Amino acid sequence: QVQLQESGPGLVKPSQTLSLTCTVSGTSINAQRHLWSWIRQSPGKGLEWVGTIDYAGGTYYRSSLKSRTSISRDADKAQFTLQMSSVAPEDTARYYCARWSADTAAYEYWGRGTQVTVSS
Repeated sequence: QVQLQESGPGLVKPSQTLSLTCTVSGTSINAQRHLWSWIRQSPGKGLEWVGTIDYAGGTYYRSSLKSRTSISRDADKAQFTLQMSSVAPEDTARYYCARWSADTAAYEYWGRGTQVTVSS
């Protein structure tokens, strides 16, 4: 079955770059009908879309984060990676990777999430 697993450091210092990887199993990340996203949830807040990468490497970012966010993919490893520079305490959140499908127009599969804390 399809599984997504986030990995990366749990603690990042302010002004540094956060890097998280999502490893996908049970499916290819090359299908046109799927989009691969990063979504986060800060304490006491709702889910916030961070960005998405498509089958061809096209990327889409939340406007408020666009200047310091980058998503890339490695199809051979079935992984996609989030990099966010100049992090601040307000970037503290649980970060999830997820797959959106055109078949259902919904996020069908989610990782369990990984907690990232920005603190000195």
